[in-house]
Amino acid sequence: MRIATWNVNSVRARKERILKMLAQHQPDVLCLQELKGVDEIFPFDEIREAGYHAAVYGQSTYNGVAILSKVPPKNVMRGFLDDVEDTQARIIAATVSDIQIISVYVPNGAEVGCDKYHYKLAWIDRLRAYLDRNFTSEDPLVLCGDFNMADDERDIAYPEKWANTVLCHPDVLEAFSHVAEFGLEDAFRAVNPDEGNYSWWNYRTFFLKQNDGLRIDHIWSTAPMIERARHAFVDRDERQGDGPSDHVPVIVDFD
Repeated sequence: MRIATWNVNSVRARKERILKMLAQHQPDVLCLQELKGVDEIFPFDEIREAGYHAAVYGQSTYNGVAILSKVPPKNVMRGFLDDVEDTQARIIAATVSDIQIISVYVPNGAEVGCDKYHYKLAWIDRLRAYLDRNFTSEDPLVLCGDFNMADDERDIAYPEKWANTVLCHPDVLEAFSHVAEFGLEDAFRAVNPDEGNYSWWNYRTFFLKQNDGLRIDHIWSTAPMIERARHAFVDRDERQGDGPSDHVPVIVDFD
């Protein structure tokens, strides 16, 4: 079973690239983030013609997440469904072939110490509470998405440069460690120990040329899925050509 995650940075701008990715890699599940549009602008017809079903949680202009799958997703949940008033569309979950799939777009946080940064930390805490309410560590569960976080130096081209930013700050890493304590492990790292598998580079040309990137897009899994992980890679070629996203797909194959 091939599971992929990709921040497309506008589904409208990247529609043809999404269709090409589906045809090329044939993922059984593709989690998308940063759709930047309401459900009505999502290309349901084209996705269906490509052989996929779509569960979507859109938002005008910002955010938005989706789960595409070859079999119909069931038990779709949109949002945290908690008692916090929050209009940002950043999490969607569904059951796909008896596997719990969650697609998340974690807040970036802007700058350490600002309101958006504190929202990010609170959001991560809500993610752990959401997992506790709805799942167990014994479930076959895969948490995919743009985590806006890198916690392994192998995933950071210049660790010292990024150490105290919103992507690698100790507060963020501590918050994510609490999420991992639910019973999650980095499925990519479980099967691919190599350095330099970055999933994001700044749009400025020299960042990509110098490979000054980070892997902030992740696929984390519970033990029942980790033991089935077999192969993992990033599709760096997706940054080529006209109009790419600043992120590339991250892909893990499970037995």
